[in-house]
Amino acid sequence: MTIRKVPMRTCVACQTTRPKRELVRVVRTAAGTLVLDRRGKVSGRGAYICPDPDCVHKALTGHRLERALEVQLTDELVAELQRIERGSV
Repeated sequence: MTIRKVPMRTCVACQTTRPKRELVRVVRTAAGTLVLDRRGKVSGRGAYICPDPDCVHKALTGHRLERALEVQLTDELVAELQRIERGSV
């Protein structure tokens, strides 16, 4: 039986390395739109955040996502991330 390597990614807020499936991915597509990628399949530049409310708050208030994606966050994406921060998603 072969052992599969688990892909690891780093949270932009807390700098903790965790398995890719445990993190939320935000993607800037080639067209420049921002998408919350729950499946990890959308192509484009991605940034990862822990689904922890503290990490989402840090990423939003510290402009860490904007810096990582090199684009200003849209109001719709901020609203989706705030739902994650409140724990309603």
